[in-house]
Amino acid sequence: MKIRERYRYALACPTSMGLRITPEGRAAVHNSNLYYLQATSAESNVLNIASSLGHECLVLTKFVKDSPMAKFIQGELRRRNIRYEGREVEQGGPWGYRHQFNIADSGFGLRAPRVWNDRAGEVGRTLDVNDFDTARIFGEEGVAILHLSGLIAAMSEETTKCCLALAKIAKEHGSCISFDLNYRATFWKGREEELKKAFHEMASVADILIGNEEDFQLCLGFKGPEAGGKDLSSKIESFKTMIGQVKEKYKNASVYATTLRQVVSANEHLWGAILLSGDEWHVEEPRSIQVMDRIGGGDGFSGGLLYGLLNGWEAEKCLQFGWATGALAASSINDYAEPADEKQVFDIYAGNARVQR
Repeated sequence: MKIRERYRYALACPTSMGLRITPEGRAAVHNSNLYYLQATSAESNVLNIASSLGHECLVLTKFVKDSPMAKFIQGELRRRNIRYEGREVEQGGPWGYRHQFNIADSGFGLRAPRVWNDRAGEVGRTLDVNDFDTARIFGEEGVAILHLSGLIAAMSEETTKCCLALAKIAKEHGSCISFDLNYRATFWKGREEELKKAFHEMASVADILIGNEEDFQLCLGFKGPEAGGKDLSSKIESFKTMIGQVKEKYKNASVYATTLRQVVSANEHLWGAILLSGDEWHVEEPRSIQVMDRIGGGDGFSGGLLYGLLNGWEAEKCLQFGWATGALAASSINDYAEPADEKQVFDIYAGNARVQR
């Protein structure tokens, strides 16, 4: 995979920015009265690794004009070293547009985490490629990697069209494309055939494909092998078999990856990852990690993997870094990883939790 030489933005993504509220002290949502607020989206969480480590990144989004929540989101993106572009639209009264809420708790022990999405009137569902000066962004300034997620791609008819158009424009200007399939049944309901066609188009131009076996089956229509049991070794072999089929059909991609997770409790997971680069497989066998909040671990992995690819690292090193940034995200109450430096990430990979003085 060849990264273009000149670019302003290491990573860019279309996204619908929203708000996430989580109870403090690992309490449950329904009986907590104190919450922590953060700005969030799956796609911006992927960018956060590179932005934390000094790369300029960009989100393409939309805001509600004069909304204090929009101002909060913009301030948080600036704090996270992520630039943003997006039209501001009038709220249209109390029943008009707004930024979505993601209400989640972290769980504890055998009490599982629970997530409730409240997305009615979400302004990000109206994204349109004409909202952005794509000639300037992709042509004059340049984007190394455009990251697309199946969440924003499936959110509405408008966002589907926007993602397809951005993928085409990015490709014309020499950007690489990363596509995390990220299947969500609630987003696909009633639009299955339309979205399969759109996801096929995006996967056809992608250089990096991320997703588990179920994602490839449900998004792209692969039948896949019989389920090989629930143990992680079976999942690894099953994924390898699946990607053999995917690679045959989607020849543009040169990198395929997924995470491996087995839940021991809300506080402990077995965390692994697998990557195919060219014809060579690399596997991070699942290891036990302690979990503060599991949401965002997969995005942390994707962000770390893309950071390594941007730097031209060997595939094995990219996978190790992605594994560690996923673990880092899971160790934070935020749903994104915010590494201090590369050393912190590689210390996590090495299992070195000794105090740093």
